[in-house]
Amino acid sequence: MQKIKFSLVYRDMWQSAGKYVPRVDQLTAIAPHIIDMGCFDRIETNGGGFEQINLLFGENPNKAVRAWTKPFREAGIQCQMLERSLNSIRMQPVPADVRKLMGKVKRAQGVDVARIFCGMNDPRNIIDSIRYTKDAGMIAQGALSITFSKIHTVAYYIDLADQLIKNGADEICLKDMAGIGRPVWLGKIVKGIREKHPDIPVQYHSHSGPGFAMASILEVARAGAEYIDVSMEPLSWGTGHVDVLAVQAMLKDAGFEVPEVNMKAYMKVRSMNQEFMEDFLGYFITPSNRQMNSLLISSGLPGGMMGSLMSDLEKNLADLNRWLDKRNKPLLNEDKLLVKLFQEVEHIWPMLGYPPLVTPFSQYVKNMAVLNVTQMVKGGDRWEIIPDNVWDMLTGKLGSLPGKLAPEIKDLAAKEGKEFFTGNPQELYPDKLDEFRREMDENGWDYGQDDEELFQLAMHPEQYRNYKSGKAKQDFEKELEKRRKEGGGLYQKPKIVKTEEPPKTMEKQQLQSTDPLPKSMLVDVNGESFRVTISYDEQGESGKTEQQEQKDANRPLPAKEKTNTEEILSPLSGNFYLTKELSEKPLKVGDQVKQGDVLGYIEAMKTYNTIRSEKSGKITKILKENGAEVFEDDALFLIES
Repeated sequence: MQKIKFSLVYRDMWQSAGKYVPRVDQLTAIAPHIIDMGCFDRIETNGGGFEQINLLFGENPNKAVRAWTKPFREAGIQCQMLERSLNSIRMQPVPADVRKLMGKVKRAQGVDVARIFCGMNDPRNIIDSIRYTKDAGMIAQGALSITFSKIHTVAYYIDLADQLIKNGADEICLKDMAGIGRPVWLGKIVKGIREKHPDIPVQYHSHSGPGFAMASILEVARAGAEYIDVSMEPLSWGTGHVDVLAVQAMLKDAGFEVPEVNMKAYMKVRSMNQEFMEDFLGYFITPSNRQMNSLLISSGLPGGMMGSLMSDLEKNLADLNRWLDKRNKPLLNEDKLLVKLFQEVEHIWPMLGYPPLVTPFSQYVKNMAVLNVTQMVKGGDRWEIIPDNVWDMLTGKLGSLPGKLAPEIKDLAAKEGKEFFTGNPQELYPDKLDEFRREMDENGWDYGQDDEELFQLAMHPEQYRNYKSGKAKQDFEKELEKRRKEGGGLYQKPKIVKTEEPPKTMEKQQLQSTDPLPKSMLVDVNGESFRVTISYDEQGESGKTEQQEQKDANRPLPAKEKTNTEEILSPLSGNFYLTKELSEKPLKVGDQVKQGDVLGYIEAMKTYNTIRSEKSGKITKILKENGAEVFEDDALFLIES
């Protein structure tokens, strides 16, 4: 009888649902009860967004990882982390010396297994991490980023697994991050790997969003997979993962040897997860992320990014509707924008060379789709804004694309003067630990146990600095307070549905208000937004006489002063930064710039968009603070020629 082992993807459970993960006090409180469930050989404790998310809400990720892994290791349960090869545990490429340090730090913090994937499936990126992981004493699990296209065949994945194993991978994972792998097709991949490498353990990871996951788990188990990733309520199904109870029952009935689940402990863990959501995490979980959606089959967007996607979509929708409202155009609702986004992803994915839709490339393709949709809604064309990170993906700076770029993308690259890179991507990102050591020394910061604090600065520079200054904690508390007041996520305040009929009378108390009465308003009717014009009775008129209004209309406008100063406007909404790399020198007032010079960046949806000067001249004013939130067309700089 074949034995199946379960791995609880606790980190991914939360990341696939929303923006944050539980605090260290919550993690250490729930750990004993997860152990008591008695059914897990592994638990995904950290990696991916875990460290960065801790920094974002002002907590120390090193303390969290050490305290979180300790009880599991003592109980004989292996701790597993997720890493993104060239990008390690962030969205951008990482110098080799920082990648090496990560292996040593994570092993010292209690991590046993590193699941290593590359969003390009470029073996060069994965093999480097396999070496660093094994040098640190961890199990190196090479992951195949599963997607479904004419070039991602069974043979393609068996060959990739073969390359990774020959270069030291101890295990193989089928990382079906979007859950779009077809069950029988996945079974053939596992069977092919086991025939070539019968002693190599195979683990299967899938999201349940499109609906294939349960059938896929059965097929890969029959083909020889030994480990299955599972989740549990209240964070299973939807864009997350299948529930351990359902998987256990299915495989047990199919004749596999599976562990029993302590239901008393299961219910305790379930209850505690619900308490964590009620504490603060539920405010950052979009309700639609708890639903399955077959539209994900064609778009191929991964469950792990749906939490951030819905958060980004909320901001993009508000920004787009702000633009439409200014021009008295019909507004969009979230469902309409989401469908447009799915359709655009499906359309542009082949044009961009079929990068597997997994972090960070799923975000890059999704962001490109959002920008295209936004520009087209505004009457523009595709590709009007292409973020720097997307260009890096297209030009080979992050690895080799599986497919070929569309001719129009190549033409755009030529027009923009982009050069294609064919070497090993790591060559483009030189060692930098010495620079970060200098910064630690200058600030008097302790390197931490096993250099773990140095590692956090080197891996997440901006987030770590904000954590050290206290800004991260302040920003998080402000964001949480806003969510609690306004309602959000799973705990939205009920909407008051209004009719299209404008009010005919006003309450006396309202009329006495000093605030100006609106001439129009947005109303929500069954999820659709409408702009309506409001007419008031004579009590609600503006207070100006007809003669006064005529006088105002005839008053000449003040003459504009002649000036050679021009504003540089933000091309889109996001956060404004003067630099994105430690080596860059930020602009200051008085600096001379030339046309085409880099002035700063807009970070939107985890990608950077360069702001270049449209003229030569002197910077006379920087209008936004570094890191400030800005909207499209906000003035960022004043330049005097």
